[in-house]
Parts: sequence; C-alpha cells; structure tokens
Amino acid sequence: MAVIVQREEDASHCLGITGELNIYSAATVLQELLQALEAHRQLEIGLAGVDDFDTAGVQLLLMLKREAARQDKPLTFVQHSAAVREVLDLLNLVAELGDPMVIPLEDGECLS
Repeated sequence: MAVIVQREEDASHCLGITGELNIYSAATVLQELLQALEAHRQLEIGLAGVDDFDTAGVQLLLMLKREAARQDKPLTFVQHSAAVREVLDLLNLVAELGDPMVIPLEDGECLS
C-alpha cells in the first residue's frame, strides 16, 4: 500500500510517496495525486520511498506528467528510488519524464 506525505516548501507543494506504486495501488494514488495537482500551482513528487514499482506505476507517472502539461503547471519527480530507476531505465523512459535523475553512490563506491 502506498502512503503519500505532503509538505509545503517555498512556492511549491511537495509530496513523498512511500511503499508500492504498482497495479494494486495505482488507482488510489492517481486520484490523490490528481487532486494535489488540481489544488496547487506547482508540484514536486519524491519517489525515494517507492519500493515496488511496475508498469502501472509508470503509466501513473506519465499520465500525471501529461495532465500537468495540459494544465500548464510545473511537475517534477525527484529522489527516484532504485526500484523506480530500474524500471524507467529498462523501458527507456528517463527522458520521457523529463526530470533529472540523480543516482546516489552506494556505500563503498568511489568516483573515478
């Protein structure tokens, strides 16, 4: 089950999703995110807590991104979890979502 936490940060409204973003939770999460998009001028969604992500989650992110564009509102996805990065990379959708994806170094890794 997905949990959405909200907070205000400067001019944007920030949401954090924790848990599943998959076929079982997509419909419920989509309704909450669409309501948040409708209610705010700008939205930032943190994906760091997403631990189960499938193609229903991908469709949700794409649909939300397109709806934000239709409403001419800025929407950014940030702090992509490993599960999200893996699926987006596999489906070659990183550029489609149009958000910078920062991949953190794992413990013990170093820059060359």
